[in-house]
Amino acid sequence: MSTIQVTQSSMPDFQEYIREIEDLWESHWLTNMGIKHKKLESLLIKYLQTPNITLFTNGHLALESAIVALGLTGEIITTPFTFASTTHAIVRNALTPVFCDINPHTYTIDEEKIESLITERTSAILPVHVYGNICNVDAIDAIAQEYKLKVIYDAAHAFGVTVNGQGIATFGDASIFSFHATKVFNTIEGGAVTYLNSDLARTLNNLKNFGITGPESVESVGGNAKMNEFQAAMGICNLRHVDFEIEKRKAIAQRYVMRLDGINGLKLSRQPEIKSNYAYLPVVFDGYKMNRDQVYEALKKEDIFARKYFYPLINDFLCYRDKFDSQDTPVAKYISERILTLPLYANLSLDDVDRICDIILGK
Repeated sequence: MSTIQVTQSSMPDFQEYIREIEDLWESHWLTNMGIKHKKLESLLIKYLQTPNITLFTNGHLALESAIVALGLTGEIITTPFTFASTTHAIVRNALTPVFCDINPHTYTIDEEKIESLITERTSAILPVHVYGNICNVDAIDAIAQEYKLKVIYDAAHAFGVTVNGQGIATFGDASIFSFHATKVFNTIEGGAVTYLNSDLARTLNNLKNFGITGPESVESVGGNAKMNEFQAAMGICNLRHVDFEIEKRKAIAQRYVMRLDGINGLKLSRQPEIKSNYAYLPVVFDGYKMNRDQVYEALKKEDIFARKYFYPLINDFLCYRDKFDSQDTPVAKYISERILTLPLYANLSLDDVDRICDIILGK
């Protein structure tokens, strides 16, 4: 039997992509916000229901740039239950992350614990939509309004998710998306910032293009974080099929739920009030006959590769261990030691899902 990875990149038909990039051989315009870049921006504004979007070469530089563009200072309240990028973007901007514990059901930031962490140095909240589960956006907005804080959502896992019909990109002052190859929607590598205040557009564009505003004008200090035309072309192709890809993911997720839901010691996470993108299939092994690591090894023995995602917690990383204590976020630590994301991608067969479940269930 073939190896099953935790994910597999969605790709368009080869000839479809060739047709999309063919005219690049005529124009020789390969980067610097060309036709493909502009077309993808326009398509994503409509799909994500956002008034403004700025594309980046990856989601991490999108987040770093959003932090700068919003003029954040001092401390940013965030979660340790996320990918390294979230915290690194704060620290690389010479700011201080303040870790808040998570909700034990959605694994998103626990909004009831945010206020106790606010100090005179707090400038923003950086919550993370985890596995496609959505933060309590209303409660976070109320806290931000009361304390006059900015809110940037890390929406790397939440492409296409809607809450009561409202696109996830419309919440907070800004949201950042990753279009990495492993995501529901990918541009090979890529990312974006969505935002409500159109005044941010100039700043974000300067940050991603050396501060260049004209042939002889550099008005600010910036870096190089531009999405190229080949990335944008892949995004244009993939966006045509993303809804169908999500439907295929849904069928796979439903099969997992049918097989694993209600099993003593297994906990699945669902948010029925949202339209999900079925980005991940997390399972918490808590009091099951096998612990998380034993299940991981049992699957690995059959060339099936799940992922301990997110483990270790960021506040247990070697680079942060001397500055933070993971015991301060006990729920996040507890979940991180028991959670496993199972293989989930559009082309995963239901037979393979059943094989994975049989191994987990010991059949």
